[in-house]
Amino acid sequence: MKLNDQEIRAALKIKLQGQSSKPKAIIEELQVCNGNAIADVVALYTEAHCYEIKGSGDKVERVLTQGRYYNSSFRKITLVTTENHLEKALSICPIFWGIMVAVDDGANNLRLRHVRGAKTNPEFCKELALLTLWKSEMLSILDEQKHKRKPRDFLAQLISSNKKKIELSNSICDLLVSRELEKIVC
Repeated sequence: MKLNDQEIRAALKIKLQGQSSKPKAIIEELQVCNGNAIADVVALYTEAHCYEIKGSGDKVERVLTQGRYYNSSFRKITLVTTENHLEKALSICPIFWGIMVAVDDGANNLRLRHVRGAKTNPEFCKELALLTLWKSEMLSILDEQKHKRKPRDFLAQLISSNKKKIELSNSICDLLVSRELEKIVC
């Protein structure tokens, strides 16, 4: 059976919500690096974990282009794909990316199995990761309104020069959780 993004995405969200350490929120279709890429699913724990989905009919090679943006924006990244793409995925994905495989057990039950766990991404770029945030969210990190007329790129540079990677990653995650919670309330 050919598995598509929608089927894999639904199974992934169920799996993430069923873990002992549940994410605070899950975002679908998150724009990163000023919209240069769109992360399929992002699980928000203390840090954001990006999940890129490639179904049976997708071109797994696209992760080479998308991956540059994900590598800049997330400290944890996992490709979720199908068995027909596994060999290619293992050869082209960076070693720090996790890889999961979606398998149909024949009874219309979709299982996701870990092939390789995600490791901390050494290519994470604080300044580019900040471009996932809205300008108002960046200003809240600065906690100063004197920069409100400055462009997002300037704010990203200013914030990244004053924060450590882990601290900044946590702040970005917290702001994305707040954004998702506001959607639920509205």
